[in-house]
Amino acid sequence: MAKTSSDPANATPEPSYEDALAELERLVAAMEGGQMPLDKLLDAYRRGAELMAICRSRLDAVEQQVRLLEDGQLKPWSGA
Repeated sequence: MAKTSSDPANATPEPSYEDALAELERLVAAMEGGQMPLDKLLDAYRRGAELMAICRSRLDAVEQQVRLLEDGQLKPWSGA
């Protein structure tokens, strides 16, 4: 599981919303299976929290763009 780094040269790009959601679903299924050792369970929980933050951020950005709809045109949005 790659983590993003504060060093831009070593930073790995965040996964797309779809990829983050698919990974989150796989983690949840593995965690629900009850066969994961405790240390791996904790790592999976942390990664799941990261993935949820990525998904929420992407959804918030899309919601902001949808709110900018005016007269049937999507206005440019300068958010991060």
